[in-house]
Amino acid sequence: MPATRYRRVLANRRTRQLLLLGFAIRIPTFGVSVLLTIHVVETLHRTWSQAGLVAAASTLAVALSGPWRGRLLDTLGLRRVVAPSILVTAGCWAVAPFVGYVPLLMLAALAGLFAVPTFTVIRQGIIAATSDEDRRTALATDGIIVELSFMLGPVIAIALGGHFPTSWVIFCLEMASAALAALLWWIDPPIRQALDEEAAADVDLPRERWVTPRFLAVCLVGFAAVVVLSGSDVSFVAAARHFDASAQLGLVLAVWGLGSVLGGLVYGAMTSPPPMFALLVLLALTTAPIGFAHGVLGLCVWGFVAGLFCAPTMTASVDALTRVVPERVRGEAMGWHGSFLTLGGALGGPLAGVFIDRHGFAGGFASVGLTGAAIAGLGAVMVGARRGLRSRRAGLPASSQAQGTDVETARRAD
Repeated sequence: MPATRYRRVLANRRTRQLLLLGFAIRIPTFGVSVLLTIHVVETLHRTWSQAGLVAAASTLAVALSGPWRGRLLDTLGLRRVVAPSILVTAGCWAVAPFVGYVPLLMLAALAGLFAVPTFTVIRQGIIAATSDEDRRTALATDGIIVELSFMLGPVIAIALGGHFPTSWVIFCLEMASAALAALLWWIDPPIRQALDEEAAADVDLPRERWVTPRFLAVCLVGFAAVVVLSGSDVSFVAAARHFDASAQLGLVLAVWGLGSVLGGLVYGAMTSPPPMFALLVLLALTTAPIGFAHGVLGLCVWGFVAGLFCAPTMTASVDALTRVVPERVRGEAMGWHGSFLTLGGALGGPLAGVFIDRHGFAGGFASVGLTGAAIAGLGAVMVGARRGLRSRRAGLPASSQAQGTDVETARRAD
């Protein structure tokens, strides 16, 4: 496996700084996402569906705010957008862990509307700091960092939740998140490369000029992937409880994340990576059978296999996005992309929760896995149909452009 690309990425001081900060910021984010489910079910004594609804309320709020906040990042810059977010989210989560279910639901939604766009900012900063040649490897490295955070965050949160009240653990994690967001505000990393006058004018492009079928296909892949991942998150919690092994949930999630880390390492070093839709299908079809697991060991084995396709699928989606929209509107474009991701999270949790309540944890994994596969098939058919139409208009055989179903490939064919 060639390591030259990774050495170039890690030799960049600005990229290293952003990767480390992204690692720290995401640990409390992932920790709270798991612990909040446990808090609703065990501390507030609510159902799995209601636990999924809290996550859905927050993520739907993020989805609504993502595009216009991305537009503000393009026009106002990082500091003027991030500062109000820190104040509002810190205030909400200072109260939310200590109230009943309905106030928690409302505060989680309000915090979601003003959530600090740390994932978007970190990725925009990494893209701005790297060359086109190293972009996919840099994004794959960030995807690996995401998985390492995912492995560590729930372990810390669940361990703390086993010794202290979940309300206080959630409070401390959210305050840590706010402090790290303040550090991001203070560092104020560049989120775009230097632009000439022509590129700067791209901010005034009508949306119909860059919200193209290619862009929508990229967003569809991200949406479906997060449906699978967020639904799996809830299903793993339910499976651990089913096997009376809640204390080992952190281990199961860590093994799942380890598979994603290894998959991301391989993907980032590949010269000809698989198409986005192929990766999504593999992710979906390896997630659905996790319900056949018998015990914690089975969950670890099945989860590791499914994890191999997590980071590659998400990285492929983000990388394709950076290549189908002008840089000057990338903040808004990533905001829309983020909205699709959060909508996927909003659907995945409740969808899995409904099937868990009716069919146990196996129903949760099967529901999100098959949903992801169906969306992948639909997206691939749409992209293929568009490519065929474009070929007919150009008077060329469709087979001359059928070199993969990836959106990036389709763009190059234009």
